[in-house]
Amino acid sequence: MNTLLLIAITVMIAAGIAAAVYYRPKKPRRFESLYTDALNAIVRGDSKTAIKLLREVVKNDTNHIDAYLQMGEILRGEGNPHQAIKIHQSLTVRPNLDDKLKIDIHRSLALDYLSVNNLIKSKQEAEFILKLEKRNTWALEFLLEIAERERDWVSAAKLAKNIQKITQQKNAGKLAQFQVYEGLDKISKDDRAGAKKCFDKALEIDPNYGQTHRRLGDYYADDRDLINAINHWEQFALLEPKNAGNIFSKIETALYDLGRYSEVENFYKRMLDKNPGNIDALSHMANVLEEKGERQQALDLVDSAMEKFNTSVQAHLMRLKLSITTVPPHELSQQIDKIIELVSGKEESDSH
Repeated sequence: MNTLLLIAITVMIAAGIAAAVYYRPKKPRRFESLYTDALNAIVRGDSKTAIKLLREVVKNDTNHIDAYLQMGEILRGEGNPHQAIKIHQSLTVRPNLDDKLKIDIHRSLALDYLSVNNLIKSKQEAEFILKLEKRNTWALEFLLEIAERERDWVSAAKLAKNIQKITQQKNAGKLAQFQVYEGLDKISKDDRAGAKKCFDKALEIDPNYGQTHRRLGDYYADDRDLINAINHWEQFALLEPKNAGNIFSKIETALYDLGRYSEVENFYKRMLDKNPGNIDALSHMANVLEEKGERQQALDLVDSAMEKFNTSVQAHLMRLKLSITTVPPHELSQQIDKIIELVSGKEESDSH
């Protein structure tokens, strides 16, 4: 009995030792360590070392999909998109890949094809991702970018709506923008009625999207409906003061055509009341005053603005224009020197 017990105990101990040896944590395989080193090299920007390490990884483990993906990403970034396509394309025929890996592969291919300007195949890859994951925001945003590049405003609007629905981030201005773009596309095809519907829809989506008012102003001006044109242009100017200078001349011309000369000055007063820093409005206002023979008032207006906008080339040029017949030559020379200094400083800044 004692002998049997001793044998049983011996067997149990041996089994325990064998199990401990068998199930003990295994040391990481060397190529996994190489993959980590490759990722570190990518972070450092050392693509040459990263490629070398990644090739060693896939040589040891041909099923290391992430290593192939990283290799392709580097090659595309290094200006070898066709090599990247070959690597990523070879991964699509691998069996037993889960959807996450498939999405990563086709995402890389979409970017590869985009880098060689093959928009058709690029779109196909993004659309394949949506078959795997209907609410994939990356694929939707990618297709939106392509739709904008192709000026496919109908598709762009649909994609933007889907993205906003998924992300729960409403952006009425973006949707209105695509309606305006679609309207401009219709105008280029002489479909004015269709364009007007698009602009009206954009206005309904977001009344505060400035470009809608700008384009409606242009639309009404072409129909010689100057009153409506002016109203929309002014709305655009109030909503987008930085871009308002683009339509000031149109408003002036329309008001003069209507015989409403006094309203030109009032318009610029409204612009400056709303946005005192609008240099374009200030310059036009000074011009109006000068044309009325109120040169000193125009000069006083510009001088007051110079206190806040002393680095504005436009303001200095306006001051020079108004000063030509009223100040001595040496003062004009000083003003010109200041303008040259500002222009030179701007050019130097732009070059950096």
